[in-house]
Amino acid sequence: MSTAELAGRRALITGAASGIGQACARALAERGAHVVVADIDEVGAKQVAADLDGEAWHVDLCDTEQFDGLRLDVDILINNAGIQSVAPIEEMAPDTFRRMQRVMVEAPFLLIRAALPRMYGRGFGRIVNVSSIHGLRASAYKSSYVTAKHALEGLSKTVALEGASRGVTSNCVNPGYVETALVARQISDQARVHGMDAGEVVEKVMLTESAVKRLVRPSEVAELVAWLASDTAAMVTGSSYPMDGGWSAR
Repeated sequence: MSTAELAGRRALITGAASGIGQACARALAERGAHVVVADIDEVGAKQVAADLDGEAWHVDLCDTEQFDGLRLDVDILINNAGIQSVAPIEEMAPDTFRRMQRVMVEAPFLLIRAALPRMYGRGFGRIVNVSSIHGLRASAYKSSYVTAKHALEGLSKTVALEGASRGVTSNCVNPGYVETALVARQISDQARVHGMDAGEVVEKVMLTESAVKRLVRPSEVAELVAWLASDTAAMVTGSSYPMDGGWSAR
């Protein structure tokens, strides 16, 4: 992919102050896109935006009513922001479930809704939804997360069908467990619900279904996202791309 392939494109990435989102912002900027770094972490968003000559958007995606009348002027939308909670269903707080659906389903819907009119007007748009292997498979103790990611998959496919005739594609990427703070923060909860030591969680929970016995790197996810955002991916839409070390091959 040319380092200038995305020149002139404007890209919004949510959850871009760290982890996968930051890697995506860097990959898109390296290819010439002007990036908008959206995150609840205002300091982190400003730092990443400054590094990439982009702009920061301090935003709480849980406050979804703020997006009802929003209009976005972007060519590329990366719905990446996510939160996590690990607990049996009977212990999952209802407010936690609702919050996770707002951040990972309702907010992406509203941002897509806000971006589509101008994408349609230009005859070009790339929407990439950072889903998860948990958008295609389920795991115990992750009801809120699995529900949200499965819903995101359905949203992405619907957008693909509606946008196809107007030059807009919509796809999901589906990584397994990634080397991020979001994953690291799960370890103690995973140890508790599975009844094991924290030091055993990566091997015995996170990688047990993966044929490749390591965590996914954020940069690997970002490379796939950048390709899906490019002109050369024009015929790819409504798809989901596992990057799970063979988990979904079982």
